[in-house]
Amino acid sequence: MRLVYAALDQQVPGTKGGSVHVRAVAEGLAALGHEVHVAVGQGGPWPDRDDGATGRVHWHAMRPPLGRAELRWMRAGAITALARRVDAQCVMERYYNFGGEGVIAARRLGLPAVLEVNAPVIDYPGSAKSRLDRALILEPMRRWRDAVCRGTDLFITPNPHILPAWVDPARVLAVEWGADVNHFRPDATGPLPFTRDPNRVVCVFAGAFRSWHGVVQLSAALARLHAQGERRLGAVFIGDGPERASAEHAARDVPGVTFTGAIPHAQLPQCLAAADIGVAPFDPGKHKPLALGFYWSPLKIFEYMSSGLPVVAPRLPRIAHLVGDNEEGLLYDPADPRTLDAALVRLTDDTLRDRLGRAARIRAVAQYSWRAHCVAIDARLRALVDSHGERRP
Repeated sequence: MRLVYAALDQQVPGTKGGSVHVRAVAEGLAALGHEVHVAVGQGGPWPDRDDGATGRVHWHAMRPPLGRAELRWMRAGAITALARRVDAQCVMERYYNFGGEGVIAARRLGLPAVLEVNAPVIDYPGSAKSRLDRALILEPMRRWRDAVCRGTDLFITPNPHILPAWVDPARVLAVEWGADVNHFRPDATGPLPFTRDPNRVVCVFAGAFRSWHGVVQLSAALARLHAQGERRLGAVFIGDGPERASAEHAARDVPGVTFTGAIPHAQLPQCLAAADIGVAPFDPGKHKPLALGFYWSPLKIFEYMSSGLPVVAPRLPRIAHLVGDNEEGLLYDPADPRTLDAALVRLTDDTLRDRLGRAARIRAVAQYSWRAHCVAIDARLRALVDSHGERRP
């Protein structure tokens, strides 16, 4: 199948979750036999791998006008031209509030439209955007999103509750995002941007250091434990973002703590393999859209698990669905920071850590690989294109 995939607000290659997701889906679908044309911002040399997956991926540099993601919709003509030039059979778009260019292109060409949704289409309670929309009387932003959804034949999302309630469930494929289980492995090796202390149990955090990622909570937990005389734990913080300075300040007196800054995603597997505990201390209260519930399908958790790391994360319904408490990791009470401390201390036990890490790897390979994700999409895409062709005159 020839597929056009529009993700204009993302940059590939890149270090953020969206960039990783777009590349993984494009390469995963190509490995299943599709010819995938991806319209995306270029962040450097286009990806090149030796496993044959990219042989049918074609990268097309295309950014929103003026580099503004809210102007993505204005590229509908360019996506239409691309789809026509490659004789596409389907157009897929990675959802953004002010997108729609892929769905518009599909409608213009009479092709099936697929929308990947990993952020809420609906407004969260008290949303400033919804208040502005209502002040404009006709609610143009909601109407635009509804129009995009009505033009969509298939939604791909980890959480159907972030779609408008009127969307027909038959048009929805609910599937988790994933990890590259062939690269994120317990035995991954390579150069490290930090020095591993063999005398410490090393916690790792990898992410964008946004407030709702809870990175400061991990630093504070390490500082509390150090003040109490706990010397067995160390940590490596991988990534960068607005909370980095605060996290560094909170852990300033704790030995065995390293902040690497952002690194290429290709170097992350060996970094996780060199650690002992994967920490995902999400703080939903710091991100207003999460008033709708923890709707993410968090890549860091899947990559930790794939690397054979036991996961430490807050006990939230979505996370408890992904990580079994005392099965693949330890879940703590997000209302009580000291339960995070206790979880970290429990995992200084080598036997417990090994048991949970092995189980995490097994579950990641079975349920959370990008291949499993793309196989599920592949089945729906083929059925969608076949049925669409039957309906066309």
